[in-house]
Amino acid sequence: MARNKFDIDENLESPFDITHFRRALVYIKKQKKPMIVALVLSALSAAIALSAPLIIQHVVDVTIPAKDKLPLVGWSALTLATIVISVVLATIRSRIMTSVGQDIIFDIRTDLFKHLQELPFQYYDDRPQGKILIRVVNYVNSVSDVLSNGIINFILEILNLIFIAVFMFAVNVQLSLVILAGLPIFLGIMLLIKTKQRRAWQAVSNKSSNLNAYLQESISGIRVTQIFTREQRNEGIFTRLSTNFRKVWMNAVGLNLLIPFSVDNLATLVTTSIYLVGLLALGPETVTFGVILAMSSYAARFWQPILNLSNLYNSFINAVAYLERIFETLDEPVTVSDVPDAKELPPIKGNVKFDDVTFAYDPGVNILENLSFDVKAGESIALVGPTGAGKTTVVNLISRFYNITGGSLQIDGHDISQVTLKSLRSQMGIMLQDSFIFSGTILDNIRYGKLDATEEEVIAAAKTVCADEFIREFEDGYMTEVNERGSKLSQGQRQLISFARTLLANPRILILDEATSSIDAKTERLLQQGLNELLKGRTSFIIAHRLSTVKNCDRIMYVSNKGIAESGSHDELIAQRGLYHRLYTAQKMEA
Repeated sequence: MARNKFDIDENLESPFDITHFRRALVYIKKQKKPMIVALVLSALSAAIALSAPLIIQHVVDVTIPAKDKLPLVGWSALTLATIVISVVLATIRSRIMTSVGQDIIFDIRTDLFKHLQELPFQYYDDRPQGKILIRVVNYVNSVSDVLSNGIINFILEILNLIFIAVFMFAVNVQLSLVILAGLPIFLGIMLLIKTKQRRAWQAVSNKSSNLNAYLQESISGIRVTQIFTREQRNEGIFTRLSTNFRKVWMNAVGLNLLIPFSVDNLATLVTTSIYLVGLLALGPETVTFGVILAMSSYAARFWQPILNLSNLYNSFINAVAYLERIFETLDEPVTVSDVPDAKELPPIKGNVKFDDVTFAYDPGVNILENLSFDVKAGESIALVGPTGAGKTTVVNLISRFYNITGGSLQIDGHDISQVTLKSLRSQMGIMLQDSFIFSGTILDNIRYGKLDATEEEVIAAAKTVCADEFIREFEDGYMTEVNERGSKLSQGQRQLISFARTLLANPRILILDEATSSIDAKTERLLQQGLNELLKGRTSFIIAHRLSTVKNCDRIMYVSNKGIAESGSHDELIAQRGLYHRLYTAQKMEA
């Protein structure tokens, strides 16, 4: 059986690459001051905490044997003070680094979202939405702690080891060497499992991405699922993906648990060795009980930074894979963008010229070839023809959603590749067959393309497209809250709201791609009356499969064989008895 596309894992198998962390320094440098403060507080907290075992040693070896109660109270108070101060400093540091981590998340996620807004249609055509979302949400969350707390903790744990080693050797050199004897064993264990750990967490990342992508699509397509009673089948796919994720997660966690298991056992072994060497080999004459207590405490403290460093190492290795995917997205070329010397497109009249235009979505597979035609300002042009012939491609090129492969496309004599995208698209009104409704009020949705529009202007646009009547039937009228994709609205209502949104922008060039396909015949007749007035003085391109809706257009172009096969008015094309005549006759017979 063919694999579900969400089972296709991303390739995260790459060696540790410091280049990714160098790029990440751009975000870290912005938080330099608070990170330095946090590091200083951490170092002070660690140094103060390490003084406690020395105090205990002095109390056991000197104060208690002297049976002097007053100094005992003083030393006890000092020990308590070191603990309190250490905890307070650590808490302040934690609050600072929490803020730093969130600031880094904000900066990376903002850059990602901004870049995703600029990427061309083709980027989204080639990728499941869930796998894009997981990079913006999960991957950024995964690296934020490593880039903030991870760096601070790495430096701090190194300092901790140095501080502990200094304190240990100051207390007793021989017992310090006993503690260090367990280090080569631990390093050997780490070398044995580090590669397996990295691959295990890469597998977790892949299975999480697959699960997220399938879940996102399943939620978006829930209506189709229920229409075709695919619930049980989809549950099976989801269970399989969830099971795969659970397996790799448990495997990764199992490998991770080997580290604390090894550290705990080595720490116990070292502590036992301290007592054996201290009491039996060196003897009580050389090593006092206070020294043994102090060294036991330092032994426990010595292994904690090593455990933390090994975990940090794994986090860094895993973060490289996530950073690679984040920077891969940020490096995705914006193929449709303003050229360096792009100029503002002045207010246009609406003359459009295709001059020998060729276009291909994939290299070598042309959708349009040597396409040439002129449209005068104010003309209404209908594009008809078989599915997949390139009708939508033609109008997408006018809005420069894709770059043409060859030739030139001009509006009012301006090559659209040489003007800014904002100045070009702001003078166009585009309504697609798939009418997307954003979460918010109906008023907000209509005003989406013209935020400064007054409520009166919004209502006027809605009246023009015959949307005002059904909007006012809602309890809250124009302030009615609608969900993402307008789930509470009918398809026709969504299209009418989308129509009002497009018309409110007052475009000079209007593009309607199957815009009335989901509107009933009665509403379409009413809508057509308003559109006839609106289209006056505006250049319009109308794509429609129902030929009865485009009979009155100034010119009808039959798109076929990578170009325009026929062009003329409805009567002229009917008289030619060609492709358009056959299509029109077939539709009349079906009706």
